[in-house]
Amino acid sequence: MTNPPPLPARHPPTSETPPITLSPEIHTYLSSISSGVRLLPPAKLHELSLPPYNNKFLSYISSSASNACAPTEPIDLNYPLNNYFVNSSHNTYLTGNQLYSISSTDAYKHVLLCGCRCIEIDVWDGEQHRSNSEQDGEEKKHRFRPHMPGRLGSHGPFKRFQKEGQKESDAEEVITALENKLDDLSLPTPWTSASTESRVEPRVLHGYTLTKEVPFRDVCMAIRDAAFVTSDLPIVVSLEVHASAPQQDMMVEIMTEVWKPFLVTPAASECKTLPSPASLRNKILIKVKYVDPQKAALEAQSAPIEKTSSGSASASEEELDIPEPAAPELKQKQKKRSSITPALSAMGIYTRAYHFSSLNAPEASIPNHVFSLSEKKIMEIHRSATGPSLFTHNMHYLMRVFPSGMRVRSDNLDPAVFWRKGVQFVALNWQRWDEGTMLNEGMFVGSKGYVLKPAGYRGDGGEAGGKEGGEADVVKSQATAIEHKTLDLSIEVLAAQDITLPLGDTRRDSFHPYVKIELHVEKPAERTGAPIEGGGRAKEGEYKWRGRTVRVASAGTGVDFGGENVAWRGIEGVVEELAFIRFKIQDDKIGKDTLAAWACIRLDRLRSGYRFVHLRDGAGVESKGRLLVGIQKSVV
Repeated sequence: MTNPPPLPARHPPTSETPPITLSPEIHTYLSSISSGVRLLPPAKLHELSLPPYNNKFLSYISSSASNACAPTEPIDLNYPLNNYFVNSSHNTYLTGNQLYSISSTDAYKHVLLCGCRCIEIDVWDGEQHRSNSEQDGEEKKHRFRPHMPGRLGSHGPFKRFQKEGQKESDAEEVITALENKLDDLSLPTPWTSASTESRVEPRVLHGYTLTKEVPFRDVCMAIRDAAFVTSDLPIVVSLEVHASAPQQDMMVEIMTEVWKPFLVTPAASECKTLPSPASLRNKILIKVKYVDPQKAALEAQSAPIEKTSSGSASASEEELDIPEPAAPELKQKQKKRSSITPALSAMGIYTRAYHFSSLNAPEASIPNHVFSLSEKKIMEIHRSATGPSLFTHNMHYLMRVFPSGMRVRSDNLDPAVFWRKGVQFVALNWQRWDEGTMLNEGMFVGSKGYVLKPAGYRGDGGEAGGKEGGEADVVKSQATAIEHKTLDLSIEVLAAQDITLPLGDTRRDSFHPYVKIELHVEKPAERTGAPIEGGGRAKEGEYKWRGRTVRVASAGTGVDFGGENVAWRGIEGVVEELAFIRFKIQDDKIGKDTLAAWACIRLDRLRSGYRFVHLRDGAGVESKGRLLVGIQKSVV
């Protein structure tokens, strides 16, 4: 089997920053600043660096205290779960794009070790292994995608291949060409459980695509091994179940066996208030569609569930993001979908998934319900008459948002837009670094995957008391729940050291860096219900600045940016805890400029004064790179 490509690198969160070793360029620059004279003759600079040397400013700037990002402060973990933003992943099993990348258990270990606390598993029926001699013609062609429908071009992401007015045969030619190309890859045949030759267990993959699967049991074991290494706070496992009833019984058996010490014990009575993260340390919560056991028993007596083939069962139409099929045979298949079994449904204790119909529906006031909606659906609610009640709902109850199924390159939505709606689980595609994942890093860096919402965004009291869960009697909106302030911000870009080259580049003499700074703040349309520019899509910040391009000496790693200054004055409607500033160092190229290094800092953690911005490289790995800036910030 072909080894999966490396995942976008992230390091587990650290609480302290090691002291900085200054490069000669930075040393001399800071010497001139601390002496009160920016430009000094070489002889004077030489004198400043001679021992005995006792420069308090240089001692400060060389220490961890000079980090532009303030360290995380301990948070109160005794509020109910709905009062936290939770670091979340979408289609966690994938290592690349959403169409034909490899599924891997390493992807689960990777995100969990990096602080993710909400992961997703898409589960489908396993298939009996067949030898290559038994596969010929059409069977061999489809050996790695039995979960796909016959009319490929009418489903999911593949619908994009068929333009308006294009014949179906033309679209099928595009699909066939893609399939022929994929035939050259080393794709796995369906697998069987290692436990017994005859037993076939469920598998994990992205339905209606060419992605390659991984055993469900292996995924559960990987989660168990990495779940609580870097954080002891609870994990939410979001199950998207497309498996038949017998395979669901196997899922229950496997999860009970592998996760037994970590599973939550069912409460003696119905949940009235969600528990706190502190009370759920080292626990795994399962989010799965809720089925009333009494209704399920009655339905089983009156109309036995029909046996369904692999891939025809679905527990979440929202997650599939598939349009209603027009073909009669596909409609017939949809009618034969199996429901979630009572045994599997019972594993969802504090995170019961319900199909969303309305924020006024009875299930919308059940304390332990979770709605899982696409970014498009939330934008529709935002523009509707019930838009303000979306924020109120999320003060008291759980909600998850996931990227559109059309994001086949694993790009992302803008998480800040949805955090400002109070959504707890903003699931992102961790398979690539883009604006969305950079903002996510800025939100959760240094945390253990849980960030307490700002005071106006909370619905339930902690240990000190407050409102009990399950009652949304006070209607608040995004506009009125918290004070929006005015920001004045200026940044002087001074110098940098140890800047990494763009990924794949090796020649420093052709590296022409410049600094780009973006400020991501709340748009007025987010508060008024007007259409939001970009519809929640991740993009550049609302306020942007680009510095001049400089040349770098081939033998050095330091850069003098000359003290360029950017200032934004009188920016209104700012909530510091939900606003971000992003620093990017890019290589000035002919065509599209490439990313060399970056950092993202939440505005409430951005510290004033002369500071070092700690940079990551283009793959998201923490580097030795530092950007020296002078920051003046006022929020009133």
